[in-house]
Amino acid sequence: MRIEKCYFCSVSVYPGKGTAFVRNDAKVFRFCSSKCNKNFKMKRNPRKLRWTKVFRRAAGKEMTVDSTFEFEKRRNAPIRYNRELFQKTMKAMTRIAEIKSRRAHVFWKHRMMAAREKVREAHRKKKLAKAEKEKAYVASTELVEPIAKMDIVKEKIKVPVKASRKSALRPGEGKSMGMDLD
Repeated sequence: MRIEKCYFCSVSVYPGKGTAFVRNDAKVFRFCSSKCNKNFKMKRNPRKLRWTKVFRRAAGKEMTVDSTFEFEKRRNAPIRYNRELFQKTMKAMTRIAEIKSRRAHVFWKHRMMAAREKVREAHRKKKLAKAEKEKAYVASTELVEPIAKMDIVKEKIKVPVKASRKSALRPGEGKSMGMDLD
């Protein structure tokens, strides 16, 4: 049983699943889903789409170098069936899967630790910036406080009214504005 890789997103395509596109030059492209097939036909670059394995590897989200990847390479040489060899191969496959998952978990742990450190560093910088702003605010208010503490006397505006002219203000309106009429 040969397990192919999706040409676009690098996911395993099992026999009987997915689709194949054969170009005029007899090159076969296998796709796991219609999503990959359509993106391929739209000539999209898998390295720019965040959900593909190629992007994840390029962005450092997945392991790129590991000795267990060597076992996944395609081997086209047919081998005559041998029960002992088959059993050994199956045991080796399970052991390799265990090793691979353990290494992937360690890789993930280190990646998460690095991300956590980045967040902590950003938080520290934010705190320092806030403290600097507070210092600047306190320094600027030191100059303003003496002026604010001074008693400002509100003076009433006195508007002289000539006898010949009548006031434009209606009676009682001037008082509400804090003005005294003579």
